[in-house]
Amino acid sequence: MGVPVTRILMLLRGVSWRDLAASLAPFVLALAVAALITLHYLKPAPPTILTISSGPPASAFARAAERYQKILARNGVTLRILPSEGAEENLRRLADPAGAADIGFVQGGLAGTVDIDGLVSLGSLFYEPLFIFYRDARPLRTLAALRGRRVALGPEGSGARVLAAAILKANEVDVPAAAPWVALSGAAAATALQEHRIDAAFVMTDSSASDAVRALLHAPGVRVFDAAPLIDAYLRRFRYLSRIDLGPGSFDLGQGIPPGPLTLLAPTVELVARAQLHPALSDLLIESARQVHGHGGLLNATGEFPAPLEHEYPISDDAQRFYKSGKSFSYRFLPFWLASLVDRLVLVLVPALIVLVPALRLMPGIYSWRIRRRIYHRYAELMALERVALRAGAEDQRVPLRERLEEIEKAVINLKIPAAFAEQAYVLREHIRFVRERLAPAGGHPGHAPADA
Repeated sequence: MGVPVTRILMLLRGVSWRDLAASLAPFVLALAVAALITLHYLKPAPPTILTISSGPPASAFARAAERYQKILARNGVTLRILPSEGAEENLRRLADPAGAADIGFVQGGLAGTVDIDGLVSLGSLFYEPLFIFYRDARPLRTLAALRGRRVALGPEGSGARVLAAAILKANEVDVPAAAPWVALSGAAAATALQEHRIDAAFVMTDSSASDAVRALLHAPGVRVFDAAPLIDAYLRRFRYLSRIDLGPGSFDLGQGIPPGPLTLLAPTVELVARAQLHPALSDLLIESARQVHGHGGLLNATGEFPAPLEHEYPISDDAQRFYKSGKSFSYRFLPFWLASLVDRLVLVLVPALIVLVPALRLMPGIYSWRIRRRIYHRYAELMALERVALRAGAEDQRVPLRERLEEIEKAVINLKIPAAFAEQAYVLREHIRFVRERLAPAGGHPGHAPADA
């Protein structure tokens, strides 16, 4: 055991630590810069708790949030559900910097109600059809006929109320005094319409249970507004609306409801998040959305949603990446928590390897160059000394020149160099001896050659 240790110690004694440090310095600096840049862009580990602003109990939003909660739980993420009055309240919570919600279901047409800077969309999830139920002996041609009638728009904070108000305003029904608006929704609105306490109701499943819609579809004397005659005008005026065409019997084949073709207006519902949402959670949420909303149904085809359809909110960069290339390699094959750790390690190690790999290849050459440069520096001193000695009238300078030569030789002897450069050092000492002989006075010490004339 003693021989290898001794050999290692001998090798270490031959290392020029100053040259080694100087050789390493540029790479250490580059590594430090790479580390600082990485730390600047490196996101922390994804949080394990996320809060979603959903909707009223038993609504489509609430049911979807509960399914998200189960999927995220399988990946170690706790999804807290905050019930709300609907999409408008969801958006207000997200827009509030002090709000508790991280994500929320938001239907189209609400962006003008708050400042949406700092909010992004993870994609459109499904159509949210607007059912306009009313009582009238004949079908309504336009909604202007609702002027002066009692209309249920839904509660404050619901998306149905905001959308209904916008559509009524477009039909010149924009003053509550002209149309007594009632804050009813769901079963309460359905009951009020059936009992003739109101004349019309704007109903969306984000603010009412689906049972209420089914009840009104089957209620005698209650009609559904057909938007087909004016659909182009509605779509041009309201860019966030889509057209939903349903055939006879779409809701109930046995009773043939609706009895004929029916066209509904429908905004799309988006999963809106704060821009600071962690990329790993963004991927996990879109993957969950595919499981929840990817199946076909009465209103959409299989695989139609989720989709990066940009309406009022910009699609986040992380969502765009996911829709184009899917989950990253680590998230595809590893558990969520482990994939997150691997991704962060890769983000740290890749810049380090970019610096270290060239360093391992270039540093030996730089170190060797520095050692040779020190030897060449002594050669330069030796040549300069010899040139001075050869000048005419330099006899009186031979003693200080010999003293300087001794200093050069001592410096070479004390030079810390690896064994690989020993031959060059000894050759240099031979050249020093040669110059010493040239500087020796005539008839000097034996072994010294006489100086040239």
